[in-house]
Amino acid sequence: MANTYTQLYIHFVFAVQNRISLIQPDWEEELYKYMTGIIQNKTHKMIAINGMPDHLHMFIGYQPKGAVSELIKVVKGESSKWIKERGFVQSRFQWQEGYGAFSHSRSQIDRVYHYIRNQKEHHRKKTFREEYLELLKKFNVDFDERYVFKTVD
Repeated sequence: MANTYTQLYIHFVFAVQNRISLIQPDWEEELYKYMTGIIQNKTHKMIAINGMPDHLHMFIGYQPKGAVSELIKVVKGESSKWIKERGFVQSRFQWQEGYGAFSHSRSQIDRVYHYIRNQKEHHRKKTFREEYLELLKKFNVDFDERYVFKTVD
């Protein structure tokens, strides 16, 4: 649309179904590249992507073309299919329902980038659940702790 100018930066967080540690070091970089391709093909810019075996973080420059929820649905769906087709896991791979999305200002790009790049170091001190609850509280997001990335039966 002519004369539309935006500057939107969104930090996404989502987990593997049941928070099972399925993302392995020998193929995680391939996964991140594949997911970067999905983001870029949707005209967004991947600023940082990283994670742990049970969850991941993406930080993107977001172009407001469609709903955020639709973008994450595509990223999760296409990446799950890609993992299955590659045979990276013996069992069924699925991302857990839901996600976190946190907006940031341009002045925070460097800080968020380094936070995501240093996930493995960060998680030597803090669990994923502790980290996620901290983000929700920091951003004043209303939530019911009973449903925050709980184990799904």
